[in-house]
Amino acid sequence: MPQDCIFCRIAAGEIQADLVHEDEQCVAFRDINPQAPTHILIIPRKHIEGIAKAETEHQALLGHLMLVVGKVARTEGIEDSGYRTVINWGRDSGMEVPHLHLHVLGGRAMSWPPG
Repeated sequence: MPQDCIFCRIAAGEIQADLVHEDEQCVAFRDINPQAPTHILIIPRKHIEGIAKAETEHQALLGHLMLVVGKVARTEGIEDSGYRTVINWGRDSGMEVPHLHLHVLGGRAMSWPPG
């Protein structure tokens, strides 16, 4: 775990977060700067810098994260109305923390195109 990675520290329980899901592979918590009424971040406990750094060995973990997206949407009550899942990578995407994370946004109508 990189000592300066805030998401690794949240996953390890060193920094408090408003958790909505937790299991052996990942943690989901409310974003501190929400961009929608529901804005949850899902992070793997294992430090992976971002989606572009994921490898074949992470395939099962990536699938698990996607299943947690659905579970979080159901728990948060946004499954039926709809939600958006976003994975950012790199400088131009607005990625602020270099640790793989999935945004689950819902609770309002989304426009297209995003950005």
